[in-house]
Amino acid sequence: MPSLNHVVLIGNLTDDPELRYTPNGMARARFSIAVNRRWRDRDGNLQEETTFVPIVVWGQQAETCANFLAKGRLVAVEGRLRIETYQTEEGERRKVAEVVARNVQFLDSRRDEAEAPTSTTKEISPEEGEEEVPF
Repeated sequence: MPSLNHVVLIGNLTDDPELRYTPNGMARARFSIAVNRRWRDRDGNLQEETTFVPIVVWGQQAETCANFLAKGRLVAVEGRLRIETYQTEEGERRKVAEVVARNVQFLDSRRDEAEAPTSTTKEISPEEGEEEVPF
């Protein structure tokens, strides 16, 4: 049975990317983007809804994102949706959705070279590491 899991989003970073490395040296960057939706309601009033979407990027592209992206930058993200289920210490089941990016395009120019991001880098402990190898 055919299936498709493909996501394309355009939005602004809500914070600077966080860069970490797996124990085997694979780079992983995480950041979120704000995606806005505008529409007019029945009365003609302009309405707006903002969705905050977590993004994860792997490999060389993760390092590029961490080096050149910063809060507020406009990006296009293309990838797939992944939903993780986990259990809290209290026994509650929770789900977390994120987009695993295959391609991140920078849509605006860097406003000022002095605005270079200050990304955080640290090694991911084995329990934090991803089981999946990105392609």
